[in-house]
Amino acid sequence: MSAIGTGYDLSASQFSPDGRVFQVEYANKAVENSGTAIALRGSDGVVFAVEKLVTSKLYEPGANRRIFTVDRHVGIAVAGLIADARAVVEVATEEARNYRHQYRSAIPIKYLKDRVSMYVHAYTLYSALRPFGASLLVASYDPMEGPDMFCIEPSGLAYGYYGCSIGKAKQAAKTEIEKLKLKELPCRELIKEAAKIIYTVHDEIKDKAFELELSWVGSFSDGLHVPVPKEVFEEAEKFAKDSLKSDSDSDDEIQQD
Repeated sequence: MSAIGTGYDLSASQFSPDGRVFQVEYANKAVENSGTAIALRGSDGVVFAVEKLVTSKLYEPGANRRIFTVDRHVGIAVAGLIADARAVVEVATEEARNYRHQYRSAIPIKYLKDRVSMYVHAYTLYSALRPFGASLLVASYDPMEGPDMFCIEPSGLAYGYYGCSIGKAKQAAKTEIEKLKLKELPCRELIKEAAKIIYTVHDEIKDKAFELELSWVGSFSDGLHVPVPKEVFEEAEKFAKDSLKSDSDSDDEIQQD
């Protein structure tokens, strides 16, 4: 890509002759080199699942988390450069804090999504800046309007989704997500499916070790974004591993036949 963009990829404010902004494409590439993150919007809330790649056995479990709470009712899962993602999460946290201080109420997720996406987009407009190499999955639950979820891309684009994946295996994860009837499933079932998808798309050959992160927000958690309880986490992880093992056994039987 650098050979194609030579002369046009030195500044985020410069278009190539065919209308491309190469630095934004490079930022998307940084996201694609990261572990997979997915968010599923069900009937009573939203669940997050993240494949956190472990590059050293000396890492402390739970370090460098990739799921954040920016307000009591809003959660964010990230993929890409973690340092960039944390900078954007900090902006989202500040926006939520300022809104609560000024209006004495929780920030609507659509307003938060607009504010953060405009901030991310601003970093694609000036030659002195570079785009953030991170994508964010933002979700919340409102007792009146129900669950809501958006994906913010490095370009500043933000779309609403029922199910979304970002990171290295986003296409494979998307294929698995499309098999689910998301509108009908409660989060108790979705958290198992989310864990299963992360285990299914994980590349055991290239990336041997990873740590699963799970969280949710919905009516069952009083509208709060929280990590899933330990027993639910263990149940979801067991379901994912058993499903993976049964699929593997089925493939072996087919090959033998």
